[in-house]
Amino acid sequence: MRYAHSTPRVAMVSEHASPLAALGGPDAGGQNVYVAQLAGHLARRGHEVTVYTRRDDPDLPAQVTTPDGVKVVHVPAGPPAPVPKDELPVHMPVFGDFLGRCWSTDPPDVVHAHFWMSGMAALAGARGLGIPVVQTYHALGTVKKRYQGAEDTSPAERIGIEASIGRDCRRVLATCADEVSELTAMGVPRHHISVVPCGVDTTHFTPVGDAARDPRAPRRLVAVGRLVPRKGFDRAIRALAEVPDAELLIAGGPEAALLFADPEAERLSQIAQECGVADRVRLLGGIPPAEMPALMSSADLVLSIPRYEPFGIVPIEAMACCAPVVATAVGGHLDTVVDQVTGALVPPRDDGKLSGVIRSLLDDPERLARYGAAGRQRVLSRYTWDRVADGVARVYDGVTAVPSLSEATR
Repeated sequence: MRYAHSTPRVAMVSEHASPLAALGGPDAGGQNVYVAQLAGHLARRGHEVTVYTRRDDPDLPAQVTTPDGVKVVHVPAGPPAPVPKDELPVHMPVFGDFLGRCWSTDPPDVVHAHFWMSGMAALAGARGLGIPVVQTYHALGTVKKRYQGAEDTSPAERIGIEASIGRDCRRVLATCADEVSELTAMGVPRHHISVVPCGVDTTHFTPVGDAARDPRAPRRLVAVGRLVPRKGFDRAIRALAEVPDAELLIAGGPEAALLFADPEAERLSQIAQECGVADRVRLLGGIPPAEMPALMSSADLVLSIPRYEPFGIVPIEAMACCAPVVATAVGGHLDTVVDQVTGALVPPRDDGKLSGVIRSLLDDPERLARYGAAGRQRVLSRYTWDRVADGVARVYDGVTAVPSLSEATR
């Protein structure tokens, strides 16, 4: 390891996804968890970690230190108010200028950018300073465009900028094999890419023994995620119409008392009415993180059936709780869910097959128990945050051991 400082110093840039944010909002999800967990684990290993995220509230302090010792810097770039992430690119030059000023006098050993706009700002801030930049996309514009088509609200320049970032940074850190294929198709050289998956807190997400329900109760299906159309909750509701004696619990979105004002919650409620299953569908709203393991442990099946998914944290959280999973065969699900071992993979657009798979599994309790146990073992062997931090630290070591072009020409 050749770091410039006795304590390895890591700067993470996560322009819209703060590690301090409450989950469940329109732009708060898996990336927030990833940044918070990775930063915390690296800090506990002795790294000095600073996360730079955009100030979206005028009352936020300039800097916060988490209990793990991670410094979170709120960067003044754009209005100090929530801004949809698709409207943030215009503010990235100011973000990058801020980073450049910070790093010119106090440089980190490595910069890790999260999401494409963070890559823009990080590369701008590191320009001319000889600081290696590692890029994690978390989601790719090519995939979003393919699946959302005209509904994709991403800026038109996103795909081209993502390809440029992949060529200009020192290393691209992909989270699954499917992402590697996308990146190479974009023109990012395969040797420029390392694969390290996302992780799960297996001390928090663990089977909850007292989650057992009345054996006379309906079989329970659980779906978790942000309340946005691409997550496929509508598919789960339609499938429920073909699955008798089962209930569907959907966790996500604002707190339950505010669901009446949520457009996606209203749409899902209307679909449940049309399908004749409104009495078997419960929208729970946002569930506190402390309660999520018990909810997943209470499920006969956890459904993770988005139309597309860059990685997908829900399946490994469920598997950590010994809950068998039905997941769409997209993105990271292809790596995490082993079909007919830890759950079942289904096509992303075949609702008829989905209901049949659910019925088949619910009719076989022994298979469900076997899948649940196998899922927990798979998570422990591959997806703990310690293993993720090991993999990411190796990538950091690799890029800091290679002189940058600017250093080599001095």
